[in-house]
Amino acid sequence: MSKHPEILAPVGSMETLYSALRTGADAVYAGGRRFSARAGAVNFSDEELSEAVRLCHSYGAKLYLAVNTIISDNEAVIFSNYIKYTASVGVDAYIVQDWGAFEIIRNAVPDAVIHASTQMSVHTVAGTEFLRELGFKRIVPARELDRNVLEKICSTGIETEVFVHGALCMSVSGQCYMSAVMGGRSANRGACGQACRLPFSACGNKNYCGLSLKDLSLFPKVEELENIGIDSLKIEGRMKRPEYVASAVNELKKSLEGKTPDMNLLKGIFSRDGFTDGYYTGNIRNMFGTRQKEDVVSSHELIPKIHELYRNERQVHEIDFEITIRKDFPIEVKAVCEDITVCAKGGIACEAEKRPTDINTIYVQLSKLGGTVFYARSIKGYVEKGLFVSSGTVNALRREITNKLTEQIVRKNTPQYHITDYVPEIPKNTSEIRKFCFRTFCRTVEQAETALEYSEYVILDSNISMSEMLIAENPDIVNNKEKIILSVPRFICDEEKVIKILENIKKRFGFSHLFCHTPDSIAIGKKLGMKLHGSFTLNVFNSYSAEYLKNIGLEDCVFSFEAKLSQFNDVSTGLLLGALVYGNIPLMLTRNCPVKNETGCRRCKRRITDRTGRNLPIVCHKEFTEILNSDTLYMLDRLNDFKNISFGLVMLNVESSEQVRELFENKKPCGSLTKGLYYRGLQEVL
Repeated sequence: MSKHPEILAPVGSMETLYSALRTGADAVYAGGRRFSARAGAVNFSDEELSEAVRLCHSYGAKLYLAVNTIISDNEAVIFSNYIKYTASVGVDAYIVQDWGAFEIIRNAVPDAVIHASTQMSVHTVAGTEFLRELGFKRIVPARELDRNVLEKICSTGIETEVFVHGALCMSVSGQCYMSAVMGGRSANRGACGQACRLPFSACGNKNYCGLSLKDLSLFPKVEELENIGIDSLKIEGRMKRPEYVASAVNELKKSLEGKTPDMNLLKGIFSRDGFTDGYYTGNIRNMFGTRQKEDVVSSHELIPKIHELYRNERQVHEIDFEITIRKDFPIEVKAVCEDITVCAKGGIACEAEKRPTDINTIYVQLSKLGGTVFYARSIKGYVEKGLFVSSGTVNALRREITNKLTEQIVRKNTPQYHITDYVPEIPKNTSEIRKFCFRTFCRTVEQAETALEYSEYVILDSNISMSEMLIAENPDIVNNKEKIILSVPRFICDEEKVIKILENIKKRFGFSHLFCHTPDSIAIGKKLGMKLHGSFTLNVFNSYSAEYLKNIGLEDCVFSFEAKLSQFNDVSTGLLLGALVYGNIPLMLTRNCPVKNETGCRRCKRRITDRTGRNLPIVCHKEFTEILNSDTLYMLDRLNDFKNISFGLVMLNVESSEQVRELFENKKPCGSLTKGLYYRGLQEVL
């Protein structure tokens, strides 16, 4: 019989850890006080983390450490030391988003097991295979994938972990900048303010929460997930109560046993007007929902009942006892648990004055294993007749046995890593000194034709890049192919089609440059032998990430606009860097259109409005949507403040050819303006 997929539970505190393990989790994921994408959870101090690892390993469970934020240069040494400490206490794997963090872990602990966080936004076979080649043991693909794509990803041979229950973000994970831009609280830095749960509407309804999705639940689909080869079934909720985690683990366990999960119970514990399986099934209608009053009332009524699920220790290890009791000799107990054998000696039996002790009496005493992770299966041995052994003596031997077994089991389940004396050093700045220039991201052919005059490169939006007809009909674009960077869709829904189109365009017209949004587009570009240019969506926030991308073949990259100018100017790398200097910042990349859901496509005004009256532009790509900031980032008057960039990225949206010309020649912007995060920065993550 094949092994079931792993039940992976979220834990944000010690109490939640107990609830997860006692109800049947095979593994948990947790964060420390820093570098975790859920900084709002209680999380674990260093001492608590050591205790948590030990507790998990006593159950035979694993603990994966979430270090899935982007880190800054001045955090690199602290991060490296933290990795070394957590490796010394035996965490089983690291969940990582940041390219530089990945490289630091590999240098600090070369044999560490590393999982690619869902924040890396991987959603194709090409991206999956690429990360496997880089050394990732497991990927957590984007939550927006359907069954067919997940099955293809599973066929690559890398461990695959999918979310099966819990909150769904409106945005593709790792591609959301709304909280950062609007409130200085970066999701990529672990401080998401959940702005998406506030009112947004496509038709001016100030009470409508148009970016709030229902919670996900794939528990009824567990058998399918198992059949397509999913290795780990992940429950979301490191900020949730212990009762939430216990009920989710318990119902998932039932699903894996072929029983029907109690979805009403789960809905009552926590939901947002019910559950959805939309992305997995491909039916993305009716996915939106908010927390209702009846949901809150129901959870208060159910919590005491759920608490009973984890009141006591779960007994997971069986023990076979062998005992020897002879007159004038210490009592001997041998215990076999799996492949571990331990012994204990102590106490001397005396002659019985009334009822002598027999082997059944001893078995009853040894079986009192409540409060431990053990249970007694059998007992054999020799008990000399006419002797008496006190219950206190047997209890002491039982405690010694369980303590010894626990130590051995923990030791057996705790990985031993090779921890180096590596100390991160800022890479040398070996990039060439070059004249500052512009690169322009264009959404229309007309924009591109005008921008070519003022730009080192013009980046064509995917609606142009993926159309051979549009390219063929515009000689200015074809004749300037060395100045053109093609862009694949930010979210690739048909991987084979995208690759085929790029192959044809490259062969037919000779285009050789590709704008890379995620590991997926990097992988596709490398396969096609194209020159790779990194987008800000790769979330390069430090020198180490930039250097790593240079080493895997990127020509240059747009640095994260979440960085402050002072941080940007201190970056040191051999990779050419750019900065976003003009445009409506993409706040979200979504697979479900908020306008289509609320009003339908016919009434689309290509915007949604927040509770303050700000209009956020919507860019429709049919298979995905981009929600842009209402204000235009404008740094064209402050270019001298950038000390460390080779190019400025101009992102156009609805600008006409005339407006594009005015922008470059007279620095004349469109709309209300912002300096973004360059001066005010992000809120510090403590």
